[in-house]
Amino acid sequence: MDVEQLIGSVIQGALGGKRKKSHGVTHFLTGGKSSFLNASTLLALGGLAWGVYETMTQPATAAPPAGSNPAQPRPVASGPVGPPPLPTATGAVVPPPLPGSAGSASVNPEVLRVLRLTLSAASADGVLSAPERDAILAQARRVGAEAIVTPELEAPRLLAEIAAGVSDPRVREDLYTLAFSIVRADEQVLDGERRYLDELARHLSLDAAAITRLEQQAASRIAAASAE
Repeated sequence: MDVEQLIGSVIQGALGGKRKKSHGVTHFLTGGKSSFLNASTLLALGGLAWGVYETMTQPATAAPPAGSNPAQPRPVASGPVGPPPLPTATGAVVPPPLPGSAGSASVNPEVLRVLRLTLSAASADGVLSAPERDAILAQARRVGAEAIVTPELEAPRLLAEIAAGVSDPRVREDLYTLAFSIVRADEQVLDGERRYLDELARHLSLDAAAITRLEQQAASRIAAASAE
């Protein structure tokens, strides 16, 4: 299971359980290489360490460099292939935490932020209904992420906690775009949902101009995705 599967499964479950239409926003967020989920720096920042680790631990066959003699293979190091070491405060080296059966404690904190915001946005109009929870858990179970998602459903986080510590302006905008897209789905934003988005924008220090721009961009891309 990779980061895209984890977050994508929760988004699909959250949208699948909502009463609004959601084809366009599902395609916009999780619809392939040009989707927001792939292109966004949310995954670049939140999933980079895990993505690099996963990539480097997979066997790969590389073409020999130009001018080399294929009859004389280059020497390779013996032993299992592993990720480059990551420094810690004590000078020791450890691999990044891996999503797995141990639950949320094993997941990169920035990935957890995205996961928690997704669940929070899914309940922007109130508490999650039983069908909505079931839809989210069914998708999480499909990719082996039930042990990660279940504790987050049982103990939802406040927006102030989810948004705390985000200093990168691009990440702030991406977080808002993600939440707005889930709240809006393919239709309009209701009054209670608008209050939720206003609160999120305050915690992310986004002004009115930025909010308008991000919502217009997302709505345009959702409409385009709906037509595909």
